[in-house]
Amino acid sequence: MIEFIAGKLIEKTPTCAVIQTGGIGLQVLIPLSSYDALPAVGSDVHLHSLLVVREDSLTLYGFMKLSERRMFEQLTQVSGIGPKLGLTALSGLSIGALQNAIMEGDVKRLSSISGIGKKMAERMVVELRDKIEKGSIEPSSGSAAPAGPTRDAILALVALGYKQQDASAMLEKVRKHSTGTVDNVEDLVRLALSTK
Repeated sequence: MIEFIAGKLIEKTPTCAVIQTGGIGLQVLIPLSSYDALPAVGSDVHLHSLLVVREDSLTLYGFMKLSERRMFEQLTQVSGIGPKLGLTALSGLSIGALQNAIMEGDVKRLSSISGIGKKMAERMVVELRDKIEKGSIEPSSGSAAPAGPTRDAILALVALGYKQQDASAMLEKVRKHSTGTVDNVEDLVRLALSTK
């Protein structure tokens, strides 16, 4: 197992980082929570990693915190959750919020994560509740990542070149000035761009 990767951060996007180490550039897939914690491009970086070996690919996953990697490993042991959905879950909720939702059996909160329906959320609770130790639960912060359409809209704005903080501020402005509830990603992005 590749325990960690340390080197120079060459490139970063909300879904992956390229790290130069030993004359090699490694592409590492990351959750949005790790993207937020990455240093500036050109800085030294240390990621806890996991190599997933498939018949047709070798994929490296990286995490700024060891607790993120452990949660990712637990999530991908749940029947029906692969690495892609595991990253989505870590991007949709903070570690603490995810752990608390599982411990409390909060199916509604878990199913608010893109790609996770009610049955999958119930399976997560059943399969992971006993694996999460109460002493290891991270405190939920007020800056927990939003889930659902808001998170997807932030990702879309970041992909368009906006910084994460700016995208969040744009969407907050939309929420304050909107007369009704906007739950469509396309409408959120369009309104955010028109308020810029």
